[in-house]
Amino acid sequence: MRAIHSRPLQAVLTVLAALLLGVTALLGAVTPAHASGAAQAGAEASGTGDVSGQTYVIATDTTFAPFEFRDSAGELTGIDIDLMEAIAEDQGFEVEWRSLGFNAALQALSADQADGVIAGMSITDERQEIYDFSDPYFTGTVTLAVNEGDEGEISDWEDLEGKRLVVKTGSLSEEVAKERQEQYGYEVTALDQTTTLVESVKSGNADALMDDFPVIAYGITQGSGLVTVGEQVEAGDYGFAVNKDQNPELLQAFNEGLAELRASGEYQQILDEYLAAEDEGVDRSTFWGLVVTAIPALMTGLGNTLLVTLISFALAMVLGVVFGFFKISRNPVLRGIAVAFVSVFRGTPILVWAFFFYFGLPQLIGTPVNIWVAGVLTLTLNGAAYIAEIVRGAVQAVDPGQMEAARSLGLGYGKSMQRVVLPQAFKIMTPSLINQLVIMLKDSSLLLAIGFAELLYQAQQIYASNFRVTEVLLIVAVIYFVVITLLTQLANYVDRKVNA
Repeated sequence: MRAIHSRPLQAVLTVLAALLLGVTALLGAVTPAHASGAAQAGAEASGTGDVSGQTYVIATDTTFAPFEFRDSAGELTGIDIDLMEAIAEDQGFEVEWRSLGFNAALQALSADQADGVIAGMSITDERQEIYDFSDPYFTGTVTLAVNEGDEGEISDWEDLEGKRLVVKTGSLSEEVAKERQEQYGYEVTALDQTTTLVESVKSGNADALMDDFPVIAYGITQGSGLVTVGEQVEAGDYGFAVNKDQNPELLQAFNEGLAELRASGEYQQILDEYLAAEDEGVDRSTFWGLVVTAIPALMTGLGNTLLVTLISFALAMVLGVVFGFFKISRNPVLRGIAVAFVSVFRGTPILVWAFFFYFGLPQLIGTPVNIWVAGVLTLTLNGAAYIAEIVRGAVQAVDPGQMEAARSLGLGYGKSMQRVVLPQAFKIMTPSLINQLVIMLKDSSLLLAIGFAELLYQAQQIYASNFRVTEVLLIVAVIYFVVITLLTQLANYVDRKVNA
């Protein structure tokens, strides 16, 4: 077992501290200047009773077109977004958006990471026990939908006898479907997302689906391949929600602004823009039309994927080298620290840390954590655990006789490591480091769970609005394949030049 000398160790720690400070400053630069914290903003508003000039963090579900989704440029848009922006302008406050999934948006609200949620959220008795709702801003209806061409076989509820009907779990459509199940004699299966419902029908695993009419209607205009059939059923009201007994001024401002928009006609204009819009420009129903409209948003996601991966890999390399040397140290304290670090971050799912850093850590330190910071911390610490083992293995793989020969020539331990052992170890570890870089790039897709706008997240936004899951994922797979192939070739070229 080799020991590390104290001077090289101090030098490495000094470099590590400098790099961490630099990256912290860099990440701080990308943090919005007004992101002073949802709770803080809400507290300020509560204290003054006036929302004018305040900035509120609003969480939303970006996979619920036409209420909230990403357009072809990757920008957040939809009925909910436009309504809130118009109300904020009317009432004089600013909005900072958190584009999360529906459940993540509610978690962010509960964790005081957001001041409110607007996400096509139905006002139910159960939810009213937890949240305070605004006046209803939209009355929803649910509708049946089948594959285009099947409307002759299933045209209304009477035709569903003996058929399989899929609905969204916990939704009002599920309640309606179960209420009518005995009368019409169909089988009901509850699934988690609208895209899953659509894929079940398109693949033949279900005969029909029932979901919110605006969502299905918008997907049809984007080439989903479905048609609506039968009568629409009223399914309740949508409302803007805040935590119980918190931000009453914000709720009042929303209601007053909504009334102003309805009186001026702007409310109806916003609805018509999304519910009565005719498709223009390229034919989105074709695969080429899908590629043309999706590429801008996907390229935005790819840029974020590459940036978060490269920042995380650079930091993981520094940490991995330090903990790798700790593991071969004769100092039991340093060796114990390294073993604990590697065991914790290699032995736990990466998603756990993503949720912890973005949702859990803010509750412990009392201040919001920027999503870039959470993403970089997650990938860095997970990657560093694996790189530490790569470094340890590479150094130990160098023939011990190399160190002995260097020392016999009069070189000190540090010089022997620097000039003899480490160059050989670096050659050994290079292929594994390239592999780890590719793994980290692919692992970055897991950050979509906390709403980080990387490549797969952007794809999710696209197929959530047009329901063309298979085609969108095929495009994303090609992009990943091309990027990883180019990255691997570049890394191999650098390896040949450096280690020649």
